[in-house]
Amino acid sequence: GSFTPSTLAALRAIRFTGDVHAMPEGTVFFPHEPILRITAPLPQAQLVETRVMNLLNFQTMVASKSCRSVLAAEGRPLIDFGLRRSHGAEAGLLAARASYLAGFAGTSNVLAGARFAIPTYGTMAHSFVQAHHDEAEAFLHIAQAQPRNVVLLIDTYDTEAAAEKVVALAPRLKNQGISIHGVRLDSGDLADHAQKVRQILDRGGLADTSILASGNLDEDRVEALVKRGAPIDRFAVGTAMTTSADAPYLDCAYKLQEYAGRPCRKRSEGKATWPGRKQVYRLSECDGRLGGDTITVEGDTQPGLPLLQQVMQSGRRLAPSPSIQEIRDHAGLALAELPDTLRRLDQAALYEVRIADALEQLAQQVDQHT
Repeated sequence: GSFTPSTLAALRAIRFTGDVHAMPEGTVFFPHEPILRITAPLPQAQLVETRVMNLLNFQTMVASKSCRSVLAAEGRPLIDFGLRRSHGAEAGLLAARASYLAGFAGTSNVLAGARFAIPTYGTMAHSFVQAHHDEAEAFLHIAQAQPRNVVLLIDTYDTEAAAEKVVALAPRLKNQGISIHGVRLDSGDLADHAQKVRQILDRGGLADTSILASGNLDEDRVEALVKRGAPIDRFAVGTAMTTSADAPYLDCAYKLQEYAGRPCRKRSEGKATWPGRKQVYRLSECDGRLGGDTITVEGDTQPGLPLLQQVMQSGRRLAPSPSIQEIRDHAGLALAELPDTLRRLDQAALYEVRIADALEQLAQQVDQHT
């Protein structure tokens, strides 16, 4: 009863007929830069606002958080373990996708693996160990159940004692054609445990068995473990990444910048926007690293590569969406182009984003008439 029959009829018949320009997914961008432009009749553009913002804000937030762990890990594989603490099932799926695009090796989220073709990784539960009277028996049973990917969780009771049990079990499993691929540490002083477990495994002839660390990790803890030289081969990151615990939202907005050919902009204190249709040009240094961006009005060509590309015209895609691997590759190249001054987790230098004279002049013209 909230809508008239004519309104419902109009909504039933509505189809998107507009144009969309966007930065390719996986592109690094910086404050104040437009990343998506929708040109459409106002009801169509307004109708999609909330969902567009929901998708862009959340996945960009998680991808940004994930990139920090990727940089901190210095080439060590990372796995998404965040579903249990994510704010809903869809959030867990999209976080798995965003973290994979940002450079994670895979996810423990099996549905995300099936839906997005993301590699899946898993170990075993503490409850599985506790359900057995003997820890070594639990290791044997899980290895026989999953012979192609044996990763044993060894901190349910005594971590180092469990590592000794793994060494003792290895010959028996080898006779069955089963190798122990890895062990997982999930609590305590991870660096200290990793050192001791590595020694036990090496001494027992399991030098090829890797160590996976998890347990409330974030990029700062990953960086600290790497700097301490902890012999950890892979990291599983969950809560801090999926919920973006220390930066839980992205302040990205969706605003009207032109109507019926008339540039316009919001001028609210602290929330002013730049008017008109815009483009972002990116310069690269001679070594291929990012050298600075310029935001200007569409049609005002600047030095560098234009980042906003048309992806829809008259309501139709101009090309199929790239594969998730293609997006991931693009994101990897984008991260590789970051200058060293932007690769630090703290005290990173500011990246230059210049406002072109043409855009400044357009803003002044708009202000004179509003």
